[in-house]
Amino acid sequence: MDTTNPQTMPQATLLLPRIAYDALRAHAEEAYPDECCGVLLGHAVPGGWRVNEAVRAANERTDTPSNRYSIAPAELVMIVIAARRRGLQIAGFYHSHPDQPAHWSRTDLEEAHWIGCSYVITEVAQGRAAATCAFLLEGTTEEDKQFTPQVIHLQDDSGPYAPGKASR
Repeated sequence: MDTTNPQTMPQATLLLPRIAYDALRAHAEEAYPDECCGVLLGHAVPGGWRVNEAVRAANERTDTPSNRYSIAPAELVMIVIAARRRGLQIAGFYHSHPDQPAHWSRTDLEEAHWIGCSYVITEVAQGRAAATCAFLLEGTTEEDKQFTPQVIHLQDDSGPYAPGKASR
């Protein structure tokens, strides 16, 4: 197994700074009753991704923004360029589920294409962020891709990464 390539290494954990976790949950509340979306930037590490930051993106869906999201290709390219300049990679994506569980939907799987990346979903119940869960998109092709649960480890400002829990 090539552990230098983030798409071939096992990635059961997502190391997430508390500030990024709080920011993506705040974004979810602000966007309610629509879905929010954004990009997670960081580095592949043995056993997972270490996220440096969460970057907000506009939900360009105008037909069904309450239950779908889409990041404009031009905006995603700009995020990728800025990340590369800083030596970061796309570690994953985040979005919210207004008044729905923090679990991937069939549409989420169909529209997920970044194999090896994390997908973080926050449930927003009546305008308040509830559970936040992470899923790794695994597989080698569009035909065999699947989401598997990831453990979120939160990093507090005061020290090393510590186990995090889905928040309720």
